[in-house]
Amino acid sequence: MKVIFETPRLILRQFTEADAPLILSLNSDPEIVKYVHEPTLKTIEHAQEIVNNIILPQYQNNLGRWAIHTKHNMDFIGWCGLKYRPELDEIDLGYRLMQKAWGHGYATEAAQASLDHGFNELDLKLITGRAHIENLASIKVLEKIGMDFMGEGIVEDCPVRTYIKSNPKFV
Repeated sequence: MKVIFETPRLILRQFTEADAPLILSLNSDPEIVKYVHEPTLKTIEHAQEIVNNIILPQYQNNLGRWAIHTKHNMDFIGWCGLKYRPELDEIDLGYRLMQKAWGHGYATEAAQASLDHGFNELDLKLITGRAHIENLASIKVLEKIGMDFMGEGIVEDCPVRTYIKSNPKFV
């Protein structure tokens, strides 16, 4: 298990090819994918494609969506991390948690630690976060971690609010 970093309550680690069942359990819940305009997953094969073709390649750049586990019982609760989006030429902060993990501050804790990792360990200059305009919980996370609201727009046919944060080292 390659741990990227730990927070007071969480461990964030790289996914492996063996983690397709975790992605299936996360993305098969319609409430979890409601605001991201992705279909719910129905097969382990599709989950394996996501792991192999979307998640694992990001690790070559020291970026990626990292599996989140709670420290107290190593329960998988979702993912968080930084992803390069070449079509937008930006580093995107994203997070997705199981419903059982909602409302406990885990998304905020993981997102803040991901920002800190991006700025302090990877020397990134700017990180962008987006949330569907109706996803108030996700918007709240971006605001709690101090990201600055830039405006609303459409990205990949999805109405979003865009937030950014600059690395204090480069300001």
